[in-house]
Amino acid sequence: MRHAKSAYPDGVGDHERPLAARGVREAGLAGDWLRANLPTIDSVLCSTAARTRETLARIGIDAPVRYVERLYGAAPGTVIDEINRVADEVKTLLVIGHEPTTSALALILTGDTDTAAAQRISEKFPTSAIAVLGVPGHWADLEPSGAALVAFHVPRSG
Repeated sequence: MRHAKSAYPDGVGDHERPLAARGVREAGLAGDWLRANLPTIDSVLCSTAARTRETLARIGIDAPVRYVERLYGAAPGTVIDEINRVADEVKTLLVIGHEPTTSALALILTGDTDTAAAQRISEKFPTSAIAVLGVPGHWADLEPSGAALVAFHVPRSG
């Protein structure tokens, strides 16, 4: 999941930018969609940026969280490395990060997926968007082309 829409207050560094009012609203919609459409989330990997932490708070997922500094500004390989460290007991994992990493990660993990969802991801991965991937094996074994793209959802009101 990409973090929700952030604000750009004067004098606030990028890492500390908070959510905008639209981001607060859409993060809530994202949480509603996650609860309605996915199994219970067992664990969360979240960037340490303020906007990712606030997104997590607003989606209302009650699962153990590991805040990972290196997810901020990470390359897709770094995110895969963090996913590879997730315990096998975790069946459903939520990763909250940033662009352009989130879209690149989804496309790398799903390989040559030729679907409408993959096309949408390659064109734009908006704030609050969620790519749902199916991972058939252990987290430790996840590598490029090792997952299936199940869904792509952009929560918006109205």
